[in-house]
Amino acid sequence: MNGAVLIVDDILTVRMDLADAFTSAGFRALPCATVAATRQALAHELVSLAVLDVVLPDGDGIDLLQEIRRAEATARIPILMLSSEADVKDRIRGLQTGADDYVGKPYDTGYVLARARELLREHDAAATAAPTAAEPATILIIDDSLTFREELRQALQQAGYAVQSAASGEEGLRLAAARRPSAIVVDGEMPGIDGSTVVRRLRLDAALRGTPCLLLTASDDRGAELRALDAGADGFVRKEEDLAVILARVAAVLRRPSTERVDADSLLGPKRILAVDDSVTYLQELAATLRVEGYDVVLARSGEEALEMLAAQPVDCILLDLMMPGLSGQDTCRRIKASPAAREIPLIMITALENRAAMIDGLGAGADDYIPKTSEFAVLKARLRAQLRRKQFEDEHRKIREELLRSELDAAEARAARQVAETRAALTEELQRKNEELEAFSYSVSHDLRAPLRAIAGFGQALEEDSEGRLDETSKDHLRRIRTAAKRMNELIDALLQLSRAGRAAVTRAPLNLSELAAQVAEELQRKEPDRPVQLVVQPGMTVIADSHLLRAVLENLLGNAWKFTSKTAAPRIEVGSRTDGGRTVYFVRDNGGGFDMSKAARMFTPFQRLHSDADFPGTGIGLATVRRIVDRHGGTISAVGALGEGATISFTLAPHT
Repeated sequence: MNGAVLIVDDILTVRMDLADAFTSAGFRALPCATVAATRQALAHELVSLAVLDVVLPDGDGIDLLQEIRRAEATARIPILMLSSEADVKDRIRGLQTGADDYVGKPYDTGYVLARARELLREHDAAATAAPTAAEPATILIIDDSLTFREELRQALQQAGYAVQSAASGEEGLRLAAARRPSAIVVDGEMPGIDGSTVVRRLRLDAALRGTPCLLLTASDDRGAELRALDAGADGFVRKEEDLAVILARVAAVLRRPSTERVDADSLLGPKRILAVDDSVTYLQELAATLRVEGYDVVLARSGEEALEMLAAQPVDCILLDLMMPGLSGQDTCRRIKASPAAREIPLIMITALENRAAMIDGLGAGADDYIPKTSEFAVLKARLRAQLRRKQFEDEHRKIREELLRSELDAAEARAARQVAETRAALTEELQRKNEELEAFSYSVSHDLRAPLRAIAGFGQALEEDSEGRLDETSKDHLRRIRTAAKRMNELIDALLQLSRAGRAAVTRAPLNLSELAAQVAEELQRKEPDRPVQLVVQPGMTVIADSHLLRAVLENLLGNAWKFTSKTAAPRIEVGSRTDGGRTVYFVRDNGGGFDMSKAARMFTPFQRLHSDADFPGTGIGLATVRRIVDRHGGTISAVGALGEGATISFTLAPHT
């Protein structure tokens, strides 16, 4: 962390206590007593995290929070709010305004430090990354002997390790949860929680159970090693051994394959407890007891206030009085368990009633446990730890199930995608083969039909010439119909052959002057009907890289259609040109002829689609299909716009090719 921890509180003892705690933990503390001093600090100092009181002598902490969030330079700073235990409304208001977390006063210093570290880890991805090869492994020493801690610290640091230390089992567990060390060296004999208990609690914690643990002892008891290993320790060393032996043991446990770091909240990390009771005296006594254990305790004096609190801030466990005025404990429990966001939170029902019916009612309402009220809190603390442990195991198992399900879904999706791809490839290959067969068949049939059609047309013409003056008008009309049908059939065969060649012929790309080619096709049309007054405009300078034979077929069809559809127009005009659209060059043939209905535009490029009757504009219905086939083979697109009686514009693109 490069920036300072900004501590804003008007009470000197709070400022100094938190400043000393953060400084001892390796942070740079920046204490401020007023809003004005805070603004000055934010303007001149780099701040990585802020601890902000609600009540300040020259302003409101919530207003200051809003000001920090509005400023671009400070909007992303993690902010931990402080408030007296009675100000639940201020807690909710602060969280809704933008605080990242909220801790009640009186606070546990260890809890504040732990939550601050978690906020910084969440804020800075680098803080959550596992140590890389360039980063030293971190060793946590837990020992009540200052002399031994310092000797071992120096030896480990000289060996290249980063070192943290704790003077008690309780402090060591909190530090392990907050800092996630690479290995732990713990003394077996300590006041309070001994080393074996420390190891057992670590092994019960999903987030820490894979941490290698080395248990030390000064005892000569031969059973000490067995007890240490039974507790879950990875190694055992007697204190009278040379420090070099301890270093070798540490190196050995670090070399072993270890469990992957679990991305989960530690059971030993900071936990927030919501206590709900209408008795202020009992709440104060309960809060004081739990804060000694390192919990942050949020106090609510009614079921309504508890529900409001849960909507603003998550908690790790709920202690709920059964008998309360207004919303009863049972009704509050039912509402909590009915909420998707809160139903998984462990809930312990507490009541002064010790009869069997009260217990059944409490558990029936959805409570996870039931405890009678007594002045002795040892049982309550044990039940609380059990519920927190159960919740962590459930979360761990749920995460494993979700990961397995996700893996199965990913595998199923991969199999389905592979099957779809294989099926698509097979269908594409089959379709391509069928198309090739169809094109070959069409070409063969069309080619073979030409000879008998020529015979029909030729003999029809000979019959008409030889029977001059010998046929009545009805017979002559029948003969003319035969010759016209033969001519139309021949045109259709020519169009089918052209369509087949467009799909079968090899595409040979070369630089091509599209303007000159369009002018040649237009000149050929004009020679066929020299008396038609058509205004033909060709944009000069259009060049493409394409197959000249296939592009000629495109222009012959498009210009031929334009010539045909302007045959009934008073002042016919045909234009060939280009425009730029989104960085692409779009070529077009535009006319002011008969046009078409745009509702039929989607099917006009498929074979045998006629948008006009033969009486108005005769044709085969294959020309535009041929154009589309050629454009497709050049990697381009084709489209059409028009309106009945107002002309049409056929546009196409060609993919760049070098």
